[in-house]
Amino acid sequence: MRGVKFTRRAMAHKIRHLFSLLPRGRRHHFSACRLEKTFFPRQLFIRTNAFGLHGKHVPKGIPLAGVLFLGLAFPSAHAEGPAYRTHLPGVGTEDPRQRVDTGQMPWSAIGRVQTELGSRCTGFLISPVLVETAAHCLWLSPTERFIRPSSVHFLLAYSGDHYTAHARVVRVMIPPGYTTAEEARTAGQDHATLVLDHPIARPENVFHVTAGPADITPGTPVLLGGYEQNQPNIITADLNCHITGLSQDLSGHTLFTHDCAGTHGSSGAPVLTKTQDGWQVLGVQVQASTQQAGGRAVPLLNSPPAQQ
Repeated sequence: MRGVKFTRRAMAHKIRHLFSLLPRGRRHHFSACRLEKTFFPRQLFIRTNAFGLHGKHVPKGIPLAGVLFLGLAFPSAHAEGPAYRTHLPGVGTEDPRQRVDTGQMPWSAIGRVQTELGSRCTGFLISPVLVETAAHCLWLSPTERFIRPSSVHFLLAYSGDHYTAHARVVRVMIPPGYTTAEEARTAGQDHATLVLDHPIARPENVFHVTAGPADITPGTPVLLGGYEQNQPNIITADLNCHITGLSQDLSGHTLFTHDCAGTHGSSGAPVLTKTQDGWQVLGVQVQASTQQAGGRAVPLLNSPPAQQ
C-alpha cells in the first residue's frame, strides 16, 4: 500500500505542475508516446496521439501484440536526426516535413489540444469557439472513459514558448458509436468537437466546413501539419501530398487514405487543400501507416457521406 500511496502522490504532484504551466504560456515538454496498432486490410495503421505520462494500460479488445509503446523504443520525444526519423511511423525514409509560420493561414487556425494529464494532440478551429480533433486523443485508458472537458485546453498557434490564444474546453461532442475498444468497427467516427469557454479568433481566421463527398477524391493535392513527436513545440507540415484512396470501417463509415508524412502527435490535424475560395479542410488525421509515409483521415463534411 505504501507504493500505491507514493504513486498517487507523485502523479498528483505532476498533474499540478503541468497545470501550473498552461496559463503562463511557458515552454513545457512531454516525454513518451504510446500508440496502439489497428489492423486493416492491406495496410497497417496506428493512432497518432501522443502522451506525456508513461502508461501500461491496454484498452479492452486490443491484443497485446498490436500495441506499441513508443517510450520503450524512443526514450525522448525530442530526439532528432536521421536515425530517429527513420523509425517514425507515417513518415517514411525521406522526411519532407518542414516548419511553417503559425502567424499565417492556414497554420494560424491550428493549435495544440492539451490535457492536464499531459497528453497532447493537434486540433483546429472550425468556428471562433469550436475546435475539431481526434476522439481517441481524449480517451483515458486507465479509467476506460473520456476525459472531463474541464481538463482539456486549446493553445492556438502554439509555437515554442508562446501562443496567440488559450481557452479551456467546456463541452466535448463525440459520435455516440465511437469506441477505442473497437477501432476497426468505429474508426470512421474518430473525431471530436470541442466547445471553448470563449471565442479566440475572428470568423475569417478559422476553417469553415464546406467540403462535400465529391471533394474527397483520390489524386486531390493536400497538405498536413501538426505538433508531432520529434518536434512537439512547433507545427511541421508535409506540403506536397495527395489523397490516395477511400476505405470504410467495419460499420461502413468512410475514411480516406493519403500519402502525407505525419507521425505521433498529428492526430486531430486537418488534412487541407487549396481552392479558388481559399483553404478547405477535408478531414481529420487519425492514423499513421507503420509501413510508409501516409495515414488515414476521417472526412469532415458539410453533409454526411452516403452509406454503402
